[in-house]
Amino acid sequence: MDHDHLDPSGLSHRSGSPRPADRTPPSDPFDWTEGEALRRERAGLVRTLRPRPADSALLDLASNDYLGLTRHPAVTGAAAEAARRWGAGATGSRLVTGSTALHAELERELAEFCGFEAALVLSSGYAANLAALTALTARDGLLLSDAGNHASIVDGCRLSRADTVVVPHADPEAVAKTLDAHPGRRALVVSDAVFSVDGDAAPLAGLAAACRRRGAALLLDDAHGLGVLGTGGRGTVEAAGLAGAPDVVTTLTLSKSLGSQGGAVLGPAKVIDHLVNAARTFIFDTGLAPAAVGAALASLRLLRREPERAGRAREVARTLHRLLTGAGLTAVRPDAAVVSVQAPSPEAAVRWAAHCRAAGLAVGCFRPPSVPDGISRIRLTARADLTEDQIGAAVRTVVALAPGAAPGAPGAG
Repeated sequence: MDHDHLDPSGLSHRSGSPRPADRTPPSDPFDWTEGEALRRERAGLVRTLRPRPADSALLDLASNDYLGLTRHPAVTGAAAEAARRWGAGATGSRLVTGSTALHAELERELAEFCGFEAALVLSSGYAANLAALTALTARDGLLLSDAGNHASIVDGCRLSRADTVVVPHADPEAVAKTLDAHPGRRALVVSDAVFSVDGDAAPLAGLAAACRRRGAALLLDDAHGLGVLGTGGRGTVEAAGLAGAPDVVTTLTLSKSLGSQGGAVLGPAKVIDHLVNAARTFIFDTGLAPAAVGAALASLRLLRREPERAGRAREVARTLHRLLTGAGLTAVRPDAAVVSVQAPSPEAAVRWAAHCRAAGLAVGCFRPPSVPDGISRIRLTARADLTEDQIGAAVRTVVALAPGAAPGAPGAG
């Protein structure tokens, strides 16, 4: 059974016809990319890089800097100090020269803060998911993946070589039925704890119950929950009472609420030890740069001292949702810091986001096939450091520029 999530490009990798053996070899072996580019353009799926200046005038509701820490003086200062002390790079893989005392310090504090026995820091959240999924499954094992999971989980499922079944979104009963259909197999259920497109939280209690009754392990990606949900921002898994459970592993990113870069896997000490010895994205990858480690550690300590930042991020998200829906837009009620607003079409979503940017507001834009339900939307991410004036300005801009809004509509000022 193959994972049936759509490729993020939206295009088939089987396009084009085989070349007859007797044809002259092409002068440019990459000329096929021009056809792919044309197909992307016709489908409205062209992606472009947009370098931002160091001091942008845009009001940013597109980034994942949920706690507003990426420019905090304590965080940037810690990054600079770590670079001065340990060097600009880790210099090698974690098992050779890439582990510093700073890495170990961050791992200890992450595990303690989130309520797990041990933690392992990797170069990205993407690498953390690949590590967990490939090292905790077997070729003859069973892997159940939520239909709304992030692309890094999808890729991890593919690389795991386990039999993968994609289960309906946020459906513990479907998980239970699938596990019942494969009795006796070593099984791992994987889900985002908070889904990145709509910001809805997974039904963790139901998933855990379904797994435990059938002896399956549970892997949860809490990239969007750390720093926002749980006691003082300890995450979705802690909020559900699952932190430290012997059958639960979680992955995190250091690039969202902690304002830095990198990822981590948290779980029982024996699981983390296994990853050190078996996870290829840990063993063969250069360690996370000391500056990123220092920044993440400083952010984590700030969050400990100022736990109210987590509640403020949730409050901003709820306010955005209330004002946007009050203005007649369709938005998903946020469980964490992501507010998703529906658009009538992919083209309308792209125009809406572009018009917002031209008006001084940065928002995210999600279109098929990146969204499994086929519904296009713009996405606003709440930040704990947003003022009431900034929240109001953002809502007025989104409402005034919504598809179908009349010129001079309320909020256009």
